[in-house]
Amino acid sequence: MNKSDYKIFLIDDDLEIRQSISLLLNSSGYIAETFRNTNQFLEEVNYDGPGCILLDIFLGEKTGLELQEEIETKFDYLPIIFITGFGNIPMSVEALKKGAINFLEKPIDEKKLLEAIEEAISKSFQIVSDHNEIDKIRSLMNLLTAREYEIFSYIIMGTPNKIIASELGISEHTVKNHRLKITEKLGVKTVPEMISMSEKIKIKGTIVNTSS
Repeated sequence: MNKSDYKIFLIDDDLEIRQSISLLLNSSGYIAETFRNTNQFLEEVNYDGPGCILLDIFLGEKTGLELQEEIETKFDYLPIIFITGFGNIPMSVEALKKGAINFLEKPIDEKKLLEAIEEAISKSFQIVSDHNEIDKIRSLMNLLTAREYEIFSYIIMGTPNKIIASELGISEHTVKNHRLKITEKLGVKTVPEMISMSEKIKIKGTIVNTSS
């Protein structure tokens, strides 16, 4: 991974901490941006690429833990690394349970910080990749007509063409033609591929009782 391909956002109300950590990150080749509080970060940052967030756990009226959910709502692809000078085990456990990738105590050990950042970046790249794949699948699904989508929902449940035709009041030949168009539009060849796509974007199929 090229370090210019992602960003590191540092949120800490201590100017000295912001300066020292950003100096370390910049000297290590990272692109770092610093913010004095979470509001400034949320208002000024509009970024959708890979990266991570270094978040001080004590930020004035609200703690980083209280702001964690708010941050992750907008930037769920940016893993959070908490940093604190007053951490404790229960607090670190809570942070990790809520999705933080690491919890580091001040004074920050440079080696541990850089290792935590690399871990967070790796996770971020995977999240961004997954998001891109989901967006691509949704774009392909939008190419389907209403009838094709309807038939797709039967196909992913393993419903035979004959049953689909009966359920929809159309000929089996018409179902086959629709299936061909569906595979062409989605760029797939097999039913398992369609099922995989549906699972990634959480599409539920249409269940039909074929026992009668």
